[in-house]
Amino acid sequence: MAMENFKQFLFALATAVLVGFVSIFFVLRWVFYFKEGLAWDGGLAEFNWHPVLTVTGFIFLQGIAIVVYRLPWTWKCSKLMMKFIHAGLNILAFVFTVVSLVAVFDFHNSQNIPNMYSLHSWVGLAAVILYTLQLVLGVCIYLVPLTPTYLRAAFMPLHIYSGLFVFATAIATALMGITEKLIFGLKDSKYKDSPPEATFVNVLGVLIVVYGAIIIWIVTRPSWKRPSEQVLVSLSTSPRESDGTKVGFGLSQQTVCVDPEGGREARKRSGKLEDSGQVN
Repeated sequence: MAMENFKQFLFALATAVLVGFVSIFFVLRWVFYFKEGLAWDGGLAEFNWHPVLTVTGFIFLQGIAIVVYRLPWTWKCSKLMMKFIHAGLNILAFVFTVVSLVAVFDFHNSQNIPNMYSLHSWVGLAAVILYTLQLVLGVCIYLVPLTPTYLRAAFMPLHIYSGLFVFATAIATALMGITEKLIFGLKDSKYKDSPPEATFVNVLGVLIVVYGAIIIWIVTRPSWKRPSEQVLVSLSTSPRESDGTKVGFGLSQQTVCVDPEGGREARKRSGKLEDSGQVN
């Protein structure tokens, strides 16, 4: 079973993972080298949990959860198993995000700093609320067996859009947050003077944008989409054609089936298998 443009996919995935890990390294380097490190004491070191957990959870882990369905190595796994993996990664990212919010609110309250006064805080809290709704509805609709099939199919476009919207909003919020922190947190020089810390954190912001761009590129390529369960079964049980033509994903075999979450979607279009277009 072959993915179309597999080498391009592998390059994009490897680049995204590498940029994601470098982003986490940068945010850790920022808080340990330029700031006071990490602690839970109501001081600046407690605040530092906020950027670390936001980048690690709300951005990196959420991005991995978004692309996990696209990994061809997981196509032999059942769709239910992939749903649990997808939900588990998102729940872990959510836990990281909640702890990051507790850290920043506790720091503000300890230092008598007002809460929720900046655009960063408004957009960030809105993103977390939307992420919570996304998780709750996703679990209820796609992991509860009693949910009607028509409801799953009807909700899928909104689930896809809201997932990508929250991910993009998380990145925008992070960019606003690190800029705000540089403006108010630099001690020995001003942001406009481009001190080493400002330059370093600006690079962190660029890395976050690049990571988000690659993740969105991966999940919006139709040729890299996970085939429906019926297509997977059909291809895995079909013998190779006698003329040596390879039967695989994105190739010439035509299969029309009923996907529990997408309806009659798999059809032949320009020699490629396409189904409902869902990101998952």
